[in-house]
Amino acid sequence: MSRTRSVAGSALGPHRRSVLAATAAVSLSAGVGYALRPTDSQAATAAGQPAAGAPVAHSRRAPAAPLAPYTRGTTTATVATPRGSSGFRRLGDGPGWHRKVRGELAAPKTGRIGRRTALAAFVQLTDLHLIDAQHPMRLEYLRSTDVHAWRPHEALTVPGAISLVERINALRGAPVTGSPLHFAMTTGDNTDNNSGTELEWFLTIMSGGRITANSGDPRHYEGVQNSGIKQYWQPDTAVRDADKQLGFPHIQGYLAAALRELNSPGLNLPWYSTVGNHDSMPLGCYGLGDSWLAEYAVGGKKLMNIPASDAKKLQNAIRDAKDPQGTAFRDFLKSQARNMRSVTPDERRAPFTATEYLKAHLDPAYRGLGPVGHGYSTANLEAGTQYYSFRIADDVIGISLDTTDAGGHYQGSIGTAQLRWLDRTLRENKDSYAVIFSHHTSQTMTNTRPDPARPSERRHNGQEVVALLGSHANVLAWVNGHIHRNDITPHSAPDGRSFWEISTASHVDFPQLARVIELVDNKDGTLSIFTTCVESAAPHRTDFTDLSQTGLAALYRELSYNAPGANMNLGGDPKDRNTELVLRKG
Repeated sequence: MSRTRSVAGSALGPHRRSVLAATAAVSLSAGVGYALRPTDSQAATAAGQPAAGAPVAHSRRAPAAPLAPYTRGTTTATVATPRGSSGFRRLGDGPGWHRKVRGELAAPKTGRIGRRTALAAFVQLTDLHLIDAQHPMRLEYLRSTDVHAWRPHEALTVPGAISLVERINALRGAPVTGSPLHFAMTTGDNTDNNSGTELEWFLTIMSGGRITANSGDPRHYEGVQNSGIKQYWQPDTAVRDADKQLGFPHIQGYLAAALRELNSPGLNLPWYSTVGNHDSMPLGCYGLGDSWLAEYAVGGKKLMNIPASDAKKLQNAIRDAKDPQGTAFRDFLKSQARNMRSVTPDERRAPFTATEYLKAHLDPAYRGLGPVGHGYSTANLEAGTQYYSFRIADDVIGISLDTTDAGGHYQGSIGTAQLRWLDRTLRENKDSYAVIFSHHTSQTMTNTRPDPARPSERRHNGQEVVALLGSHANVLAWVNGHIHRNDITPHSAPDGRSFWEISTASHVDFPQLARVIELVDNKDGTLSIFTTCVESAAPHRTDFTDLSQTGLAALYRELSYNAPGANMNLGGDPKDRNTELVLRKG
């Protein structure tokens, strides 16, 4: 039985690539399905041993019949496509995205389709950004200088994420090989504002249960969308706000529907979690520890509108990391006290620490199909870390990194201890292929300011991580998010070692995607990684009178497409969407 391991754990144990090859245990051509069971995992203790009585989670069983590709509900079949050419554009069914073969790292060889065998298949979700839309710490007022700083659909992140869970649950196999999907991995920014409300909603969505995406007054909404301020969409009234002038609809009952209790079925396969900067820090950029900001987060005042000049100064300070601890932000908020509106205080909005984040994942209430802790363990609690390794298949390991920097700023890096642990884990498992997971991309790991908890420890940027991964022949892929855009980059080392970096678009900005990733052995000296984007289960076409859970999820997508200032290039180029990525076998 394989086990989830943490930084405090030992090696992942023996692997049987030669046995698999000899027995053709995963041979698709022979019609044999193999449940790779990455989720026979248990929370590890500090000594690296399984905790007594820890629940064991099981992956889906392989189907008895020969496996067949399953493309229904993926973007190879159909993609949400706008109708019309101006104004508020409605969405409908459009043609699917073709698969692109990429051979920058190895030439694809003929006949590989008949030879290949599946190694593993899983789903990546990233940048869900579950938003407590009434939270006092939100920066909606930056919209006075940047129209994209507030999105009209932010009150619908919960029904949107539930619909994505429903889509993943409906996939009956992998789109190319038909292999069972063995687990899901979230690669950070699961929450938006380091808020206890958002963390509770995220864990419930993933593991299953009922959610009311409301905070403050339990009876009604208290935020910018019923404020009467015309720079925000006021859906429930006939006020001609800035968004309605662009064609946004008047939807009576929208806010009441957004606050209704919803139900998530939870993922029907095990899931793992990786931390992002919005999970670690208020607003994704300010270091924890300011008691005044913590009190403001749960208090009864909210700033909703400021002049564009003030908004520009604040936005520049965030972008340039001029105020990583939030000191100037705190002083700014104090100076705006007379301009704030009264809202209902709510202790549930309190910022959470790294320790509280780990404990929440370990809470039995959010176990779902496991594994216990969703990758995190009591060893992480004892060591004060948020990185770990786990067994994906008999000859594939997964490694989840923590690329956030508690010193502040939204860009990332890792400390020396974690870099050495990564190197050691790859060396100790050199007979297994490896998939690396993180929130930040290699290009966005540029923040090397010290971690306040480890002030003497050096921080390492993305290029140093690329160099380390390139020194190990067993690394196949580095899977991440953060940039809210589909982007796939080949990395090669001088000695011919290579891997693919796969960055996936967010689920808060259009086109709101997740990604299925399949690893296969082509039996010709090459491997292929197949990537297939998936949308939520909500229909592309919306009905403004349908305020059901499904109707809200469809509206979430359509509003995100029409959001003023929305970047229409986040879906990436065809080579960054549905692909076959070929590389030489290490």
